[in-house]
Amino acid sequence: MSDDSFIREVEEELRSDRLKGFWDRFGTYIIAAAVIVVIATAAWTGYEYYTESRANASGDRFLAALNLANEGKSDEALAALQKLEADGYGAYPVLARMRAATVLQDKGDAAGAVAAFDAVAADTSAPQAVRDMANIRAAYILVDTGSATDVAERAEALSSDENPLRHAAREALGLAAWKDGRLGDARTLFQQIADDPVAPRNAQQRASIMLDLIKATGEVQTG
Repeated sequence: MSDDSFIREVEEELRSDRLKGFWDRFGTYIIAAAVIVVIATAAWTGYEYYTESRANASGDRFLAALNLANEGKSDEALAALQKLEADGYGAYPVLARMRAATVLQDKGDAAGAVAAFDAVAADTSAPQAVRDMANIRAAYILVDTGSATDVAERAEALSSDENPLRHAAREALGLAAWKDGRLGDARTLFQQIADDPVAPRNAQQRASIMLDLIKATGEVQTG
């Protein structure tokens, strides 16, 4: 046997002994770590399946409630939405609350709808965007059923230049001011909407109509 072959055999034996020693010392831990990884992966996969299944089920129930509302079955829709609010998953409970408030409004229960929207707006666990939208929805109802002060309490804070809901907030405030006979305030608010380059086109169109109406009303009053 050559020296090179002998040296290689010795090195292989040493490596084998070192590997055996390493395995004797740490093999149990390696197996345990591998088992933990497998269990964790299985658990995460199961959790993802569970949450996806719950979300899909809640989504199906929400769509079924919407269909009931669209078919004019308000009481059945409200019952379904209230059940979803109680045991739905993810964002569906708060969406159910918002839709239930709309159903109340469609039924002619303006006070109940405002109270429902106000409850969502006051719920700190709900997303801020949803809370802001609830305030806007309540403000629009109160244009017809409440006072300008009621509208301002819900929409004023959302009418600032940087707020994405400013156009809706200004429209509600403008309508309340116009109804209250404060034509100058109403003109200012609708002009802000009309002049805003990023305002939705339909909001600008409504603002332009209101500006024409305010102008005509002012001419009649001064004529």
